[in-house]
Amino acid sequence: MSIQNKFQNNQKVSGNKFFPGQIITSEDLVDFKLDLLDEIKSIFKEIKDHGGKKWLRSRDVKERLGISHGTLQNLRTNGALPYTKVGGVIFYDQDDITKMITSNRLDSTF
Repeated sequence: MSIQNKFQNNQKVSGNKFFPGQIITSEDLVDFKLDLLDEIKSIFKEIKDHGGKKWLRSRDVKERLGISHGTLQNLRTNGALPYTKVGGVIFYDQDDITKMITSNRLDSTF
């Protein structure tokens, strides 16, 4: 829920509860600014974690995963890695790559 919606619904923002007609102090504004900056930072961190790209080309996927062209083709063919083809160019969603890697995780047991 966005900060604006929290204000409109009188929900907690930074530990304070706001009511209609209440005077907002400069401390409230500072808290609001800090919350807003935290949200913006988390959005930029998510973009950075994805290498700044949501959609990757085959060469990017092969490089990031350290796999060959044939292995990538097998992942597409057997349905392990969804893809989108636009005008002969194949694109992969970074989230799908993360899901594939996570779903194939093996925990070692000793």
